[in-house]
Amino acid sequence: MRPVGWRKKSIEAEPDKGPLLEDRVMMEARVKRILVATDLSARSHRALRRAGWLAEEAGSELVLLHVVDDRQAQRLIDIDVAESRKIVDTWITSRAVPQAVRCRSVISAGKPHMGIIEAAKGIDADLIVMGSHRKRFRDLFLGTTVERVIREASVPVLMVNTDEPYETIMIAADLSAASAEAVTSAARLGFLSMGQVAVVHAFDAVAKSKLALAQAPKDRVSMYVKEEQQKALAKLKDFMRSVPQAPTGWTPYVEEGEAPYVIGTAVERMSPGLLILGTKGRTGAAKFLLGSVTEELLGSTTVDVLAVPRRSQQRRDTVTRLPKPIWGTSDVSI
Repeated sequence: MRPVGWRKKSIEAEPDKGPLLEDRVMMEARVKRILVATDLSARSHRALRRAGWLAEEAGSELVLLHVVDDRQAQRLIDIDVAESRKIVDTWITSRAVPQAVRCRSVISAGKPHMGIIEAAKGIDADLIVMGSHRKRFRDLFLGTTVERVIREASVPVLMVNTDEPYETIMIAADLSAASAEAVTSAARLGFLSMGQVAVVHAFDAVAKSKLALAQAPKDRVSMYVKEEQQKALAKLKDFMRSVPQAPTGWTPYVEEGEAPYVIGTAVERMSPGLLILGTKGRTGAAKFLLGSVTEELLGSTTVDVLAVPRRSQQRRDTVTRLPKPIWGTSDVSI
């Protein structure tokens, strides 16, 4: 069954008008600082380019962070810090970052995910940008660095996989408060004005299996699923109308099935540049459990992913400014 509301030509057509220019300027003015975390690999260099483009578009300051592993002798830490600073500063002066962007570097030592989270709090970042990370054996239990950052960060995290433009932006919506905050945060950061927006929603046809067990005719089962699909579409439209900063002219993609499958299928069919997900806020030991849908998509998707934590809206009232890292910062003018 083709998902309701989706037509290939609607994705390729001229997008409907999004936020007014004044609204976009207002949203971008709120993005004052972007933190891009780098492990000095080629994947993180792609993240640096994306962060540079975003900072140039929004007029934001860009802060480059590298965290040196502190599980080694102090002498080796000092050497790593000095070498890392040379590499990061060379990236900045070699025009890896757009010339108009004000950029500085921060080098610290510790566990990578904690160093990133602490740095984001310390500089009051509005967005964390990271490259994708390949899983190692220990990551099966603890998660990759980007997954650990998403679990505990209080600001949205952009995982960069490609250099493709954001001509189509896809929002995964389960009609929860987390999804509403994801839409609001994405709008505040200016992402929803970059291209045409599609909203994907997975629904469950509860009685389908019962009808099958009762050997109901196939057309009766199909009619029931279509009815449930229309109900799900109506709920999705009501949900989007209830979100203050939701875009206008968005395209719905509503399909029956498990969320990871439906979202993955939608990504394959629509080829969005960016997928936006809301994550459930957790506390205590539950922080170590990333939502199954988010975790599966982070590990399988090949497009950029913006993960928005529930608590990102309240962070301005609770942010604690930390002292600058022991290794200090480097302010480079280009």
